[in-house]
Amino acid sequence: MIAETVCSAVSAAGLGIAVVTAYRRRFLAAARVAAYSLVPVALVMTGVVDWLAGTAFSPTAWAGFGLLGLSWVLFATTRAVERRRGGTRGERKAARAAARPEAVAPAASAPSLGQGSRPAARPAPASRGDDDFSDIEAILKKHGI
Repeated sequence: MIAETVCSAVSAAGLGIAVVTAYRRRFLAAARVAAYSLVPVALVMTGVVDWLAGTAFSPTAWAGFGLLGLSWVLFATTRAVERRRGGTRGERKAARAAARPEAVAPAASAPSLGQGSRPAARPAPASRGDDDFSDIEAILKKHGI
């Protein structure tokens, strides 16, 4: 009984605010306020408020809400761990299989149409002892170090 009275008072106050807002020629905002203010009365009329009042004092209902919260925490935790690991087990397995080089015939990488108009590949320069650090040096120069 008290919940219905409070909901009716909240709706009446909201409709009053909507009238004042419409008086100030802000009709879109007034319509939005009126829509929000009709929700409590609609909840009373549909019986949701009675159901909520009966549920609020039920230990079984609170245990159910606790289980819902626990399941939400479990879902969130597993999702966070899945993101950190990089996907599901099947996705990780597929990524490992794709990363593994497959055996191919020696001529399999040669183009089937021949060399065409591409210039011949230049022979690689003779490697020196300084070439070992050339990759690292290029990375450091790229980052301005």
